Amino acid sequence: MAGKNFIGRTHEQAVLQASLASNEAEMVAVIGRRRVGKTFLIKNTFADRIAFEVTGVQNAEKAEQLQNFAFRINKFFYEGKAKLKPKNWLDVFQMLILALEKQKYSQKMVIFLDELPWFDSHKSGFLRALGFFWNSWCVDQNIVVVICGSAASWMIEQVVNDKGGLHNRITRRVDLQPFTLYETDQYLKSRNIRLDTYQTLQIYMILGGIPHYLKEILPGKSAIENIGAICFSPASTLANEFQNLYPALFENSANHSAVIRALSQKWKGMSRKEIVETSGLPDGGNTSNVLQELLYSGFISQYYPYGKVKRELLYRLTDEYSLFYLNFIENNTWQGNEWWQALSQTPKFKSWCGYAFENVCLKHLPQIKKALGISGIYAEASAFAYPGNKIEKSFQIDLVLDRKDQTINLFEFKFYNAAFSLDKSAAAALRERMETFRQVSKTPKHIFLSFLTTFGLKVNENSLGLVDHNLEAKVLFEP
Repeated sequence: MAGKNFIGRTHEQAVLQASLASNEAEMVAVIGRRRVGKTFLIKNTFADRIAFEVTGVQNAEKAEQLQNFAFRINKFFYEGKAKLKPKNWLDVFQMLILALEKQKYSQKMVIFLDELPWFDSHKSGFLRALGFFWNSWCVDQNIVVVICGSAASWMIEQVVNDKGGLHNRITRRVDLQPFTLYETDQYLKSRNIRLDTYQTLQIYMILGGIPHYLKEILPGKSAIENIGAICFSPASTLANEFQNLYPALFENSANHSAVIRALSQKWKGMSRKEIVETSGLPDGGNTSNVLQELLYSGFISQYYPYGKVKRELLYRLTDEYSLFYLNFIENNTWQGNEWWQALSQTPKFKSWCGYAFENVCLKHLPQIKKALGISGIYAEASAFAYPGNKIEKSFQIDLVLDRKDQTINLFEFKFYNAAFSLDKSAAAALRERMETFRQVSKTPKHIFLSFLTTFGLKVNENSLGLVDHNLEAKVLFEP
């Protein structure tokens, strides 16, 4: 069972517990990006049920992987006294079977294979041997085999969608996502860190909901102070994370980094063609695979602008840390806290905060729908960009919620350190945008103008009769 201080992951824990409660052998795939807490979830949920566990060695050849696996078998079952010298992966799994058969388990046992993609070195035969282990022995045992990997695309393509010995063998699957704002707030409080909505949002916009990053936050410091210590001090823990992040997940990771760098230059997103032109990658199937792998792993997202067709699909960088790193940390690691404190007050950082806040809002659409009271109504989310002409200026609408109840919400997101106030000119511009949207989209639906701001919209003569929904950022913190 999970420890008393375990934060969130209620659904994921239930899936894992169900595998223990079933009367059949189970193979459970746990998939999620690096640092998201997969190993912590598995070890805390299964606790003393784990009969054997082993972790792949990053960038190691077959011989080293075999040696590592055999060493773990020796340590778990033979007190390090056995002389195990496997020649191949079939040898290793046969050794594991013999070791397990000598044990007497009164309850369902758990075998935990962590960082599975690292075991599968070039032409190693690992997956074929894993299939043998499952099909020839595990299926007749009271067992749960948990396979885990940070390379989400590899896990899905090579294991979940395998056409060989593992075909249709996955009985349950957990896709572990970063913490939501609610879970982040609960996590920080569990560490005696109590920050208000504004401060917690700043941390989330920079670090995202990655537990491994959030554990670096210290009590008694503001968000800006903490980020300075984590990212810009001589002992910065996240100063070089970007260099390690993508190589740990992908082969030929330079291509993935190139896409991330390209997308960081255009916050509202790029088409595939623009990504190819900006990154310098070839316009072929390999680039499509890179994009798919980044999507699977949660670093980028894709969307269709409102009213556009499939070929106008856009990609945007939605990994908070990568976006912050490329805009502020890279080349400034050793500038120190004072430099960062000054930078955090500049228009450049405030502009970046606006976009980062928009990203956070788009990741919390269920909470926004709940605040509007429309959780049960199907709605398609998109953005809208108007290119402008000689008479009208170009503009963008942060979020279009196209609902099945014949209404549309046009959202404005504003990250501000006080209640936001609409002046006369801004109100006039919003009226023009709504009318332009109506004309361009030709929608017959009723249009609501909705605001979601840090501390709410200050009601005045300019907002009355114009703004239909006035939401504060605290609604994003709902479970």
